[in-house]
Order: sequence, then structure tokens, then C-alpha cells
Amino acid sequence: MVVLAIVQAAAFLAAWRVAVHVEIGQWVDTVALTGNRIGQDHIEDPVDRILNAMSVVSLLAATAVIGFIALIRGRVALAVTATLLIAGANATTQLLKYGLARPDFGIDPERIYAGNSLPSGHATVAASVAVALVLVLPRKVRVFGAFLGAGYAAIAGVATLSAGWHRPSDAVAAFLVVGVWAALAGLVLLITQREQAQVESADAHRVAATVLGVGGVLAMVACGFALAWLVDLRGTPPSELARRPLLVGYAGSAAGIAGTMGVVMALVLTAVHRLVPRVKG
Repeated sequence: MVVLAIVQAAAFLAAWRVAVHVEIGQWVDTVALTGNRIGQDHIEDPVDRILNAMSVVSLLAATAVIGFIALIRGRVALAVTATLLIAGANATTQLLKYGLARPDFGIDPERIYAGNSLPSGHATVAASVAVALVLVLPRKVRVFGAFLGAGYAAIAGVATLSAGWHRPSDAVAAFLVVGVWAALAGLVLLITQREQAQVESADAHRVAATVLGVGGVLAMVACGFALAWLVDLRGTPPSELARRPLLVGYAGSAAGIAGTMGVVMALVLTAVHRLVPRVKG
């Protein structure tokens, strides 16, 4: 858990550094965001419904439901830890969003006064609820919850890009923030349940974790190829690019967002049978 927290924190720092403080990183981010106008008329309504459903009230309701599921299973420590995971991840995102600076390289003049937008608050809400839900669900339905939660968080992250609210790096960074908090929550669960825990290898979700992990890595590789293809056009302002490079940037970034969430959820699913094991007696 300590290693996972460090690795995901390092990945967050790398994403922030490249996407915000490197000129080519800002350019690629802006190309992907500019590409959201392709086909936007066809998806505007569902995207708005997805994003507008995320509010403080809905987050509190989801947190209460997750805590209730843990309590009816007799897992008080799990209820507290899952709640802290959601609260900590979302508080961290808001502190980072308003605490980090974004240098101006003249690449995105339309949003020059918007300031820093990394990480995405909406993506953090979706991912933190998804991961917390996987922690509290019983073993028999945990895999279903993992796929459903990862899919929901990935869609929410891509929706922030489609709506023009966030750059792709914002959603990726949000998922990594949740991943760090998931690892810290796992460490707390290991410490608090060590004496009562009975770990069974049969409870591991190896196939599901492999599918999520491999699928996520492949999506991230596709994203890498797409963005690498764009680099040759870096001298052109994003607003002057043709339809094809804009579509490549948008679709590639969407794959990167979904792939990141897949990997984060795969890591959670790999360790969850040890984090929330059977209890003796």
C-alpha cells in the first residue's frame, strides 16, 4: 500500500509537470480540448445530464449509502475509512486546484483567465465514490461494482472533456489522487483489521483485475501513440488545426482518461481481498 501510494503520487506529479509546466504538454492538452467540438451537438444533452447529476448533495448521499452498506455488514472501520477516502480525495483535489499555478505559454488564450483546473473535481467525485463502493461491497458482487464504477468514472472524466470543462490531464490527475487515497485507506484497513482478518486466496479477483489492468494499459498505449502523432504538428495553434488532428487528440485523450481509471481500479481490485478480508467468527 505504501508503494502504491508513492507510485501513484509520483505519476500525479509527472502528469502535472508535463501537462501544466511544459509547453508541448499544454499544447497537446489544448488540442484535445479543442477537439471536443467535433460531434458535440450529438452528445451535449447526455453529457450535461451526467455532469449536472454530480453535486454536493449527490456526493453526500452516495457517501451515506456507502457507509450504510459497510455498517449493515458489521464493518465499522470500513465505513469510517471509506468515508474518509471520499472526503480526503475530494478535499485534496480542491486544495490542489486552487493551490497549483498554471504558467501562460500563450497556447490557450481563450482560457487564460480561468487559471489552473487540475485536478478535475467531477472526475474525483466519480472515481472516489466508485472505489469506496468496491471496498464496501460483499465479495460476490464486488467485481460487478468494480466494472460499473470504473466505467462510470471513466465516462464522467471523458464527459468533462466533452463539455469543455476540463482538459484531459485534469481527469487523469483526479484519478491518481483517488488512487493515492485508496492506497492510504487500504493501509488503514490493514492496520485496524490485522488481528481479526482471515485472508482467503479464493476471494481474489485475479481475472477481473487482469481484464481491467490490461485493458487500461492498452488504452493508455493507444493514447500515447495518438499524442505522439500530434507532436509533429506542434507549431500550429490548436484553433487552426484540421479536423483529423483534433479528432486524434480528442479520441486519444479520451482513451488515456479511461485507461487511467481502469488501471487504478485494477490495483484496488487486486488488493481488496486483503484490505477487506473475511472476519474470523
